[in-house]
Amino acid sequence: MIDLPWSTLLGVALTLLAAYAVYGLSGFGANMVAMPVLAQLLPLRFAVPMLVVFDLCTGVALFAVHRHRVAWREMARLVPWLLVGMAVGATLLVRLSERWLLLALGVFVFCYSIWSLVRRVSPDPIHTHWAAPAGLVGGAVTALYGTGGPIYTIYLARRLPDKTVLRATIAGLILGNSAVRLAMFTGTGLYAQTGLLWTALAMLPVVLAGQWIGSHLHTRVSPQHAMRVVWMLLVAGGAGLIWRGLHVS
Repeated sequence: MIDLPWSTLLGVALTLLAAYAVYGLSGFGANMVAMPVLAQLLPLRFAVPMLVVFDLCTGVALFAVHRHRVAWREMARLVPWLLVGMAVGATLLVRLSERWLLLALGVFVFCYSIWSLVRRVSPDPIHTHWAAPAGLVGGAVTALYGTGGPIYTIYLARRLPDKTVLRATIAGLILGNSAVRLAMFTGTGLYAQTGLLWTALAMLPVVLAGQWIGSHLHTRVSPQHAMRVVWMLLVAGGAGLIWRGLHVS
């Protein structure tokens, strides 16, 4: 595993447990919860590819169960733009300095969390032309931080009124873009980092335990109430990332 103090590894484990409990409870949000904390405990270029491993492991089971409900036509609209955005994001992840990556992540998390707290969901459908910007931005943010899911979820939620179809389609997209990111990050050498795969393997039981806890809480806790608490925590997390980015040399 990566050479870190036990206190840091414990922080990573608790963060992943909480993040994937949120995923099991609400069906999304694991990376949005995990990244603001992990970016303060681990190098960003270590944390992002590690989360890809977890996304693949948790995504396979979910997609296998719900694959027959996937809206393939909507996926076909998004996927080409997602691929372009992910290529741009992967390039930036390798080339940009840690300071600018942290600042950008902090601003994104802070602004998106504030928006999520105050927004009012509109029932009106959205035009398919929005697939291009949603895919480009979502793909780039996904490659950079693994947190682009909410961006294309906003688009899909306005296109797919059936919640089961929406959940299945999002699961398919997350699984697919995780596989693409795995290939991209392998090609750029990110998985050659010392201890990355061993750390991911050691933390996998924690991730699966978190998903199991969230799934069992699903029938007892309102996902809307749980996510409201999460967004408030992420406002503080985003502000912390901005502060850290301003102080990284």
